[in-house]
Amino acid sequence: MKSLFPPPFQPDEQPRGNTRRRRLRNIPLRMLVPNIITLAALYAGLTAIRMALESRFEFAVGLILLAAVLDAIDGRAARLLKSSSRFGAELDSLADFVSFGVAPAILLFTWTLDSIGSIGWVASSLYAISMVLRLARFNVMLDDTDRPAWMGNFFLGIPAPAAALTVMLPIYLEFIGLPHMDEAAPVIMIYVLCIAALAVSRIPTFSGKRMGVRISREWVVPIFGACVLFIALAGSYLWHMLSLLSIAYLAMIPFGLTYYRKLERSSQAAPPEAEAEEGSAG
Repeated sequence: MKSLFPPPFQPDEQPRGNTRRRRLRNIPLRMLVPNIITLAALYAGLTAIRMALESRFEFAVGLILLAAVLDAIDGRAARLLKSSSRFGAELDSLADFVSFGVAPAILLFTWTLDSIGSIGWVASSLYAISMVLRLARFNVMLDDTDRPAWMGNFFLGIPAPAAALTVMLPIYLEFIGLPHMDEAAPVIMIYVLCIAALAVSRIPTFSGKRMGVRISREWVVPIFGACVLFIALAGSYLWHMLSLLSIAYLAMIPFGLTYYRKLERSSQAAPPEAEAEEGSAG
């Protein structure tokens, strides 16, 4: 009696299609390096959440700052090692959502927004939601190859790491010496919502990715001196420097918008042939 469920291939038959087992290709180690850095940034963000829940706010802020530094390194490492991949891009977005969306939201809520109850949690949640919306839009824009070359100098809205570092400005000011006042929680809530709105907005901001690729020789020594001075000041006056950088970054947004509009008008006024040549040269 024949079985009702015969094996898919009889002993004397061979499966159709591939007759040989596919060999698993070895993955170069350089392909893993950017993803390892991204996972380190993700771990820093997760640990920042733990520090916030334990009211160890300085450690939480420091870990989010570390995640931002690692996030800046992994993309450059991928381009340097020629190991960019779709998997790495998706992993980077998920890590950014945790480190720059969830971690700052929980930090702000446990720090002071919990004093105004559920409305404070709503504001923190809206900030986190704005981060995931921004990152989703960024991933979609990666597939847009029709953008002019000059648009690569700008982000639409505040990028996730910059949003996380600027949204913590009230915490920096407290670390500097301002007194902690729960009465200021409504004002801080409005500030958090403004940063969330800027993140999902279409306001252009400088990206800096294509700046400083080449510099003239006479600027080498001044740049080295400025870097040393910055590191020294950041090591001695970290919270002061973060406060100044956050304020300066927010103050630069109108200038970025003005410069973007100027380039947009120039692009529209240029003939299509010249614009096409500019795009191919970029």
